[in-house]
Amino acid sequence: MSDDLVFYTHPMSRGRIVRWMLEEVGTTYRTEIMGYGPAMKEPGYRAINPLAKVPSLVHRGVTVTETAAICAYLADAFPEAGLAPAPGDPERGAYYRWLFFGAGPVEAAVTNKALGVEVPDDPRMRAMVGYGSLAEVLDALEGAVSGREYLAGGRFSAADLYVGSHLMWGMQFGSIETRPAYEAYVARLADRPAALRARDIDDRLVAEASQG
Repeated sequence: MSDDLVFYTHPMSRGRIVRWMLEEVGTTYRTEIMGYGPAMKEPGYRAINPLAKVPSLVHRGVTVTETAAICAYLADAFPEAGLAPAPGDPERGAYYRWLFFGAGPVEAAVTNKALGVEVPDDPRMRAMVGYGSLAEVLDALEGAVSGREYLAGGRFSAADLYVGSHLMWGMQFGSIETRPAYEAYVARLADRPAALRARDIDDRLVAEASQG
């Protein structure tokens, strides 16, 4: 495995999204499995990710953390994979828009719901949290994935991978309500060869860990 690209992850983490992205990119990479707890808090790993969390990526000396940032970085670092509209392409705007809509409003709204945090029904309070309400976020997301095959430029991109991952995970575990538009959208993504490879790798790692 190449030391040019090192992927720090845990198979039961958002690292599963990055694993899928790496498999889409199709380059060689080395995986470092980080255990939760003390292993992630060691000074050596904190030098890579000060928050002591996964995933993280080191590519030829460049460190990238935060899942959406890693996906965007990989799309640009490996343009031959065609995972982002080219700079100057008008669809680049939609690509950035929905990639970071997933990383911002979707993640924040869904996390708050899981924690039982309710945004008061007050326009000033909604403005403070940025995303408004979970219902508004889910409606916007439904509009984004309806009436088009992919989010940007009529072809699969890192934005679809990231947003689709949140929808798959959220609907599976009940943190995002199931809607026909979501189901139709993720059905176009879930059986991609890279998605299947990534899922197989991480599921196998989970099974091996459970066996001791």
